[in-house]
Amino acid sequence: QEGLKQCLAEFRQQLAWVERLDVTLGPVADPVSQSATTSDAVDPENDFQREMSFYRQAQAAVLEALPRLHKLQIPTRRPDDYFAEMAKSDQQMQKIRQKLKSKQEAMERSEKAKQLRAMRKYGKKVQVEILQRRQKEKKNMLNAVKKYQKGLSDKLDFLDEEQTVSQGNKKGSASQRTKKGPNAKRRYKNQKFGFGGKKKGSKWNTKESFNDISSFQSKVAHNKGPGKGGRGGKGGKKALNKRPGKRARQKMKNRAR
Repeated sequence: QEGLKQCLAEFRQQLAWVERLDVTLGPVADPVSQSATTSDAVDPENDFQREMSFYRQAQAAVLEALPRLHKLQIPTRRPDDYFAEMAKSDQQMQKIRQKLKSKQEAMERSEKAKQLRAMRKYGKKVQVEILQRRQKEKKNMLNAVKKYQKGLSDKLDFLDEEQTVSQGNKKGSASQRTKKGPNAKRRYKNQKFGFGGKKKGSKWNTKESFNDISSFQSKVAHNKGPGKGGRGGKGGKKALNKRPGKRARQKMKNRAR
């Protein structure tokens, strides 16, 4: 104990209070009970009481130290234009920002990759389901055809179902084409130049045109009309200027010799 006191006397410095700013006080009085709580009354296991005792003791120290600082004309409030320099340099903060940014970009890339994998997985699942459904429909149709061929069934419902499905697909594609329509450039050119009309297959016969014989004229078809060179016709310029055949030309050459 004597040695400890001697060491304390050696490093103790007799400085003014403004250099030490030490305040040792008990807790401030409780505003509810108007009495100061002692350390014996505080339960150390009760977090709320323990923190409140620390808070009241700090409050008592502030109430004691502020008037003494004001008496010594020492400012206790930070000015509005106070500039506090950071402990870390700008270069280090820039490195930290770049690291955080790269980490965030890596997380975004990882999230996008997860979404793409999920979409591919879902697309493959849908594709497999469609293929399985088509195979099942094909198998059912083949079984129905075999039953019909063997005479086990006299129903042709599978043909009606196939035709209905194909018609539905055609209607769906036609509605999509109609809904889509031409773009703005095509509409402008149609408005400026008009529609060119059908080019390919314009001279093909249809069932109606093949069966239509209202415009058929037998005289014209068999060269019996006016101006034709057939029997009963008067004959035109083409009949008069008709070139003779090869034998007639040979006979004419022989005669000329």
